[in-house]
Amino acid sequence: MLDSLLGRAELKARIEELEEEKRHLERRLDAESERRADAVTARQDAEERVNRLEDRIADLEGQVDTEPEAADLAPRGTESLRGDRLDAVLDRLRSVEAGAEGALTALVTDGVPDALSALLGDRAPLVARAAPCLVCVDDARLVSVALDPPLAPDPFVEWGATFRLDDDWFHPTDGLTVALVRSDRFAVGTYDGGALTEVETVETDVKSAHSKGGFSQSRFERRRDEQVATHIDDCSAVLDRRDPDRLVLLGERTVLDDVDRDAVAVEPVDASGDPAAALEDAAHTFFTTRLTLL
Repeated sequence: MLDSLLGRAELKARIEELEEEKRHLERRLDAESERRADAVTARQDAEERVNRLEDRIADLEGQVDTEPEAADLAPRGTESLRGDRLDAVLDRLRSVEAGAEGALTALVTDGVPDALSALLGDRAPLVARAAPCLVCVDDARLVSVALDPPLAPDPFVEWGATFRLDDDWFHPTDGLTVALVRSDRFAVGTYDGGALTEVETVETDVKSAHSKGGFSQSRFERRRDEQVATHIDDCSAVLDRRDPDRLVLLGERTVLDDVDRDAVAVEPVDASGDPAAALEDAAHTFFTTRLTLL
């Protein structure tokens, strides 16, 4: 009864639904391991969905433990921004003139800064849910939004007459290199004039799942691991040759950590098919900003 009144019952029911969907996907993964080469892509997609569901379940479990009044809060709206729409929203926020020390901008990662808590009051928990995010609030709370810039700066809290919104937090700048890494495909390009140029690709014939067990299965897995490792070495060689000043590394969660490169951002993404086209899709997804109306 208490959980129902506090809004927790709905969250717990949603968690149970997601747990069941996760178990279903895990059963699919087991089944996919028995398939031939054309099942590799399906298996990778299922793994990505399982990872996303685990993240979502953890988020919902955290919400169950939040304060009762926070559990009932909801943002006034959300929107995914890109292209002209993103530019229009940023321009509108930049046009706000709140007077001396009337506009608060904060990059929030862990914990809500005291200045934001004082200004937002009982709406402050929405910032914690949206984090990491860039928050813009004026002292009259006429403007109260959170954005998740793809290339966020280090945390800061700043009062000013206008909001601080650097363009290179949201858009790729000339010279920025983006690489997409999967266990059998790789593509890398460098931005020039807003477009990816000098695109290079690497494709490796990596063995698919094996249907037999025992020693044969172990030998197969070792061989596949060797092929993936060789592929990652080839990808790293391309990056070594290009030696980018600023690198965004996107791709398959299971291999991203194997690419030993300094990067301004590392993020798992869903991207399959032709490497060059997948790179464009992955970069498009990465440079999408989520707007939350607090």
